[in-house]
Amino acid sequence: MKIALIGYGKMGKAIEQIAQQNGHEVVLRIDVNNVADFTAENLQKADVAIEFTRPETAFENLQKCLEAGTPVVVGTTGWLQRLEEAKVLCAQHQGALFYSSNYSIGVNVFFAVNRFLAQMMNGHKQYAVRMAETHHTQKLDAPSGTAITLAEGILEQLERKSSWVNQPETKADELSILSYRVDPAPGTHEVYYESAIDSIEIRHTAHSREGFASGAVQAAVWLVGKKGVFTMSDLLGF
Repeated sequence: MKIALIGYGKMGKAIEQIAQQNGHEVVLRIDVNNVADFTAENLQKADVAIEFTRPETAFENLQKCLEAGTPVVVGTTGWLQRLEEAKVLCAQHQGALFYSSNYSIGVNVFFAVNRFLAQMMNGHKQYAVRMAETHHTQKLDAPSGTAITLAEGILEQLERKSSWVNQPETKADELSILSYRVDPAPGTHEVYYESAIDSIEIRHTAHSREGFASGAVQAAVWLVGKKGVFTMSDLLGF
């Protein structure tokens, strides 16, 4: 499989290493030093593009890929306010778009555990719930896309919470997410349920970028030949 890497920072290089270890070829690498090479002609040399850049450029990057007819896996977070536009573009170009707040297999299992726990805790109002997430200082968005996905999973199941806030809880129906930025920290996400008599805590800690990179490559392999908009739930089946 031939891959175009849109974004060639630390994550892009990790994806390249995983891709090459699995017999794939990187035919295009785009970063701030060669944006002139980010053309439809060059994109069409690839079977699929994997995009890991910045929130403010992700939508335009995926748009270029869809317009070129190149399936695209988007790993950038913080752009999902334009997701509906992306879905329309994908349909217009009969393209393929894969997006996720996190490509780690372990994190996606954690998402499922989080939803199940929230469902179980819905009837136990004596438990207060809160969240925390910790990333390296180069992480641009706060809360992280992963934390937002976790929060949305809780809000879907827990009737006593109606919205999340990126600060300590100030209203009873708010779900607090506290964000910390320290180095080195690939990523830790925590969910706490606390009552006067006991506490329940679930946590996922990433030890390196390899899990994210491996999942992104798996998503790219899976996406080739498909049409439509997909997520890790489609890939993993839960």
